[in-house]
Amino acid sequence: MTATTTAPVATTPVPAGRRPSARLRAWATRAPLLPALVFMIVVTQLPFVATLVISFYDWNALYPDARGFTGLDNYRQVLSDADLRHSVWTTALLTVSVVLASLVLGLGLALLLDRRFRGRGVVRTLLIAPFLVVPVAAALLWKHVLYNPEYGLLNGLLHYVGGPQPDWISDTPLLAVEASLVWQWTPFMMLILLAGLQSRDQQQMEAARVDGASDWQIFRHLTLPHLRRYLELGALLGSIYIVQNFDAVFTITSGGLGTANLPYTVYQSFYQAHENGLASAAGVLVVIGSIVIATFALRVVSSLFREEVSRA
Repeated sequence: MTATTTAPVATTPVPAGRRPSARLRAWATRAPLLPALVFMIVVTQLPFVATLVISFYDWNALYPDARGFTGLDNYRQVLSDADLRHSVWTTALLTVSVVLASLVLGLGLALLLDRRFRGRGVVRTLLIAPFLVVPVAAALLWKHVLYNPEYGLLNGLLHYVGGPQPDWISDTPLLAVEASLVWQWTPFMMLILLAGLQSRDQQQMEAARVDGASDWQIFRHLTLPHLRRYLELGALLGSIYIVQNFDAVFTITSGGLGTANLPYTVYQSFYQAHENGLASAAGVLVVIGSIVIATFALRVVSSLFREEVSRA
């Protein structure tokens, strides 16, 4: 019986010059993302750069040969125009009212769905449905099915109980737009807050109940502080989208009766007055405001992720 030995396999060392550098390996891992990055730049950044350039020109589409460089005059005119200042105020009022109302209603619905009851899955699906409706279709639904003074559902109910028959859009135009947006954005807030409720420490909740804390005390001292980040996130994300809302204002009131917000004013300047320079300047200001809000939203999201990681 003879013993066999295995000879070690000789390895040829790779010359230092042939080793891939760390920078090359990093680019190799990022290469699959380059097509998406190029597509994003072409679709989003190049049009914004073009809009930024046009905002420095006095450019009316009806007189293309008369355009000229004006510097910051378009921005000064945007900030000094009375109608534009009113549209800024309308945008702020619309955003604050819709976000606050959606948060309050979304919190109530989230607290309801956090409890166990028969048919909770069906109720949750029905409550999410308004957020899935196309914005223009939702605005048309409110304008014709609910608000119409002759055959609308609201006046039909009032007629059944012998109440007045108001023209909702003419009498309360801004409230009519706000109600349709609240109906559509409440499910979004509900989903965010429901996720926050279901991430609570259940042992802490049970300990508070054992110690004799009431439901109101638990909500005030435990649930509400825990939901603070989720409330901030819902408010910031909702503000980003509602500041840029155009569908409800255009469909329900056509920007009349004091409901024109900044996006609708940009539309009027561009498509109706053909003032490309002014419309571009107003659009750049809207983008800057959205970026400021989005920066705070990203910080809140990052803090939420850090809290979840530390908790895990």
